Amino acid sequence: MNPDSVLAGNQKSEKQHRREICCAGRWMYEREFIVACEGNVSVRLGDGRILATPTCMNKGLLEPADLVVLDPEGRQIEGSRRVSSEVLMHLLFYRMRPDVHAVCHAHPVTSTGFAAAGRALDEALLPEVVIGLGKVPLVRYATPGTPELSAALEPYVEHYDALLLANHGVVTCGPDLLTAFYRMETVEHTAKITLAAENAGTPKLFSSKEVAKLMAARVRYGVIAPPGGSAELPVTSDDEDNVADEITLRRDELDALIEEAVRKDRARR
Repeated sequence: MNPDSVLAGNQKSEKQHRREICCAGRWMYEREFIVACEGNVSVRLGDGRILATPTCMNKGLLEPADLVVLDPEGRQIEGSRRVSSEVLMHLLFYRMRPDVHAVCHAHPVTSTGFAAAGRALDEALLPEVVIGLGKVPLVRYATPGTPELSAALEPYVEHYDALLLANHGVVTCGPDLLTAFYRMETVEHTAKITLAAENAGTPKLFSSKEVAKLMAARVRYGVIAPPGGSAELPVTSDDEDNVADEITLRRDELDALIEEAVRKDRARR
């Protein structure tokens, strides 16, 4: 196998998975999804063990021997390096999603910018994203590497394959490492296009009818929805049309408007 390739599918030897995780780490580093020692990647092996990247190392410079192995409960059972505390997030996906065999976490600049601004990538703007991901919600902030982050993620894990972490980054999952990485790439590409569309003018969203057609096309494209079902659909042009205009006034401003209306009414009499 080409050392710079990651193949679809998860039925591989541990040696292959080790090489592919290192390759994915290089891809993330070269695309500036991570810098320094950021990010982490893991794969669930056939026997249930978890193969993961270590902490305090640049993920673009890893060698297969640098990786660590955990049991399904998260106890490190192999490797001389220390596992990242953020593996708790990975374990949550593996525990809740039997269909997931790989997880990627990174800090791509544009999509992390959306997360830091408190914005989800939840608009029906691109057909490939609606078909492939539905939408990418924003998970409230919680301290990285803590049970609090897992608690914040838990309501979303069964329903979405890609999530923005407020003021933190992006996490994606998949049936194999290649799919999880592609989803990370798609999230960042979507954020860049959304930002470009907003800079160029007002993004034109799909209608709910168009979104329904795209969701129906998932079967044709071989897209398998997350097992949780009932995930929220992206925001459509219909949603925007139905949102009432809201005006916020201070009490003194409201009193002034009422007084002015009463004055005009008396003047008409």
